Amino acid sequence: MDLPFDGAISAFFKDEAPAEIRNAIKRAEKGEILNPNYPHSERLARKVYEKDLHNLQIELAKLQAAMQESGERIVIVFEGRDAAGKGGTIKRFRENLNPRSARVVALPKPTETERGQWYFQRYVDHLPTAGEMAFFDRSWYNRGVVEKVFGFCSDAERERFFHQVIPFEAALVDDGIRLFKFWLNVGRAEQLRRFLDRESDPLKQWKLSRIDVEGLRKWDAYTAAIQETLERTHIATAPWTVLRSDDKRRARLNAIRSVLHTIDYARKDEKKIGKIDRQICGGPDIWDA
Repeated sequence: MDLPFDGAISAFFKDEAPAEIRNAIKRAEKGEILNPNYPHSERLARKVYEKDLHNLQIELAKLQAAMQESGERIVIVFEGRDAAGKGGTIKRFRENLNPRSARVVALPKPTETERGQWYFQRYVDHLPTAGEMAFFDRSWYNRGVVEKVFGFCSDAERERFFHQVIPFEAALVDDGIRLFKFWLNVGRAEQLRRFLDRESDPLKQWKLSRIDVEGLRKWDAYTAAIQETLERTHIATAPWTVLRSDDKRRARLNAIRSVLHTIDYARKDEKKIGKIDRQICGGPDIWDA
């Protein structure tokens, strides 16, 4: 079977990955968490996960129905390293919602026209109207991390971004938009394991890009850019919620809980929502480099 990018991910695992990362992947048993700093040693049991997810998706449906009545607008930003689980978490939010009013925004690289515009302009075009949720699968925070790491923006452009992003988000909140910002954090061994899985699975290979491959060698640069971005943009009006996503199941459930606990809506069942696991879902203080 032909592997994408000429098997560059397998080659990185074999020849370049740090020994402790390579050994952790080789020794891992099914369901084992690879990050030694993660507060749980194994993935959440499937039966527990599916039961809790079912209850949470019912609550999301209630929320969406209430939004249709109230005209509430919600923006949920998902950021994180490649393979951190952004797309899968968005899928679990949306899979039982009316897609007409629960939209995914996953923008490609900017066009020549967009590069000549105000940086935030192309994102503004995708903000929700009354009764809508917009899920940003990556967002304006590309400039804080990915563009910095790969040199796609100048230092001056990035500083301008940091100067403007706080008032930009404050304006959204002031206008009545409910803004949630999730940073999904995954350990290095788990990220590489997921990349290897994608590389070998024909049904997942489309998820890989050249940026993913090149990014494997830029772990430390990503770490520095992420840390700075979280420090400079975690504010009271638009705080970050960090999700430690080495266990995708726990990350998905706690992301949904974080949103549902924040908003009042008709027939809300707090017991069915359940408690947030603060060991893996909290502020930037739980971010694990």
